[in-house]
Amino acid sequence: MNISFFLHLVRQGIKKENQLGVLYDSIDYNVNWEQLYSLAFRQGLLAVVVDGLEQMADKQRPPKELMLQWIGEVLQGYEYRYELYRKAIAELALFYNSHNYKMMVLKGYACSLNWPRPEHRPCGDIDIWLFGKQKEADNLLVSEKQIKIDKSHHHHTVFYWRDFMVENHYDFVNVYDYKSSAELEVVFKTLGENDSNIEDVCDEKVYMPSPNLNALFIIRHLVSHFCSTNINLRQVLDWAFYIEKHTKEIDWEWLLEILDKYHMREFFNLINAICVDDLGFSSSIFPTVQFFPEMKDRVLNDILNPSCGEAVPKHFLHRMVYKYKRWQGNAWKQRFCYKESRWNNFYRGVWAHILKPSSFIVIL
Repeated sequence: MNISFFLHLVRQGIKKENQLGVLYDSIDYNVNWEQLYSLAFRQGLLAVVVDGLEQMADKQRPPKELMLQWIGEVLQGYEYRYELYRKAIAELALFYNSHNYKMMVLKGYACSLNWPRPEHRPCGDIDIWLFGKQKEADNLLVSEKQIKIDKSHHHHTVFYWRDFMVENHYDFVNVYDYKSSAELEVVFKTLGENDSNIEDVCDEKVYMPSPNLNALFIIRHLVSHFCSTNINLRQVLDWAFYIEKHTKEIDWEWLLEILDKYHMREFFNLINAICVDDLGFSSSIFPTVQFFPEMKDRVLNDILNPSCGEAVPKHFLHRMVYKYKRWQGNAWKQRFCYKESRWNNFYRGVWAHILKPSSFIVIL
């Protein structure tokens, strides 16, 4: 697969300058469209790639039937679903607002608002924070709506609203995976008291994370997924678009101190470098873009071609072997992003699994 062409299409799709300086409109090349589709889908960027292709010359697009098929998938799987997503969020907020609970939306929808075309960011779960009132609000859902609440997970409960899974957070991060996560949770809880950021969603009041909360939350979430399994370019774009829009509102001195304290500064620099060097964002939106090119390329390659990309086996023993091998294969990431002992964290993860057997801890 021509990775440089894929990244070119991503930059075209998000209207960023082609920093690699390759004029694809003027050269002949062969593209395996099936591979391109697969990569775009895995990276959560099919809609962005289609946006990029629509700016290309006809001769450099997929065959017409294939292009129309992809456009149809974007309309149905992205744009139509995003509208349902917004309505579901508004209806859930209406329920909570009518009972005097404040609902903050985390991750997906909050991140989508920073994209040039929010409806072209794939939407999944609805992640919410109820300002410490999660337990009471869950009980209300059971008594008034007869909604089943799944309590088998660490740091959030789970229920379904319309056709969307909702993760109702009582902790922002999983305090059982790393000692640093438990320490950072105190910071998140303090930042989570801020209720001054409000968004209107289909005429309903929905709270959004403060700039400092979201900046720290996004980067820690990236670190957690990068070290446990893998991340994709959609998650990197969530970071880039957020910083592009809110960089002047973030207390960078405070954030950099936190990143230094919890050993995340180098990862932060490398993600910023990918945003600038490979995705076309301006370096001026980041406080620093210092990096070793070899390590930046290694991280990017792991994003695009994750070593643990195959499906998790269903058989219990095979699954355990797979997860242990994945954990060992990600050792370089864990040493890179965390200062804690890997084996200490391994035993913490085993203990957490014992506490909630149906919830597989993230480090495993």
